[in-house]
Amino acid sequence: MVSLFTNDAFSASAYAALRARLSVEIVSDFGAAEFASAIARRFRMRIVTEKEAVSAFADFDHWRARVATHVVVESADVVAAETIIRRLDLPLRAPDALHIAIAQRLGAELATFDEKMKSGAQALGLPLTPL
Repeated sequence: MVSLFTNDAFSASAYAALRARLSVEIVSDFGAAEFASAIARRFRMRIVTEKEAVSAFADFDHWRARVATHVVVESADVVAAETIIRRLDLPLRAPDALHIAIAQRLGAELATFDEKMKSGAQALGLPLTPL
């Protein structure tokens, strides 16, 4: 999502994937928190200005309210993420495992540019949105 609301190396691919999708975009409350964290981190690292960060937050909030379906993280998602992490053959961190667990619960495809997350999702049989 960060690539949709900031200009980075993945922005063109993110826009193309979003335009090609006919399904509903889903954003969990955890995904929204991770988006905010990524934008704030870019600001602290001086990659974006305060004005750009505030604009990204506003654009994201508008898009999420208008286009995306909001999903709440459930305690079962956290339990499922822990189970995924305990599979020692998957190099996933807790945030990535939680995103995967949420997508599994919803029967949704996962969209990510993160190669480790893609690999873990594929190993778990989760469909991926082509990016």
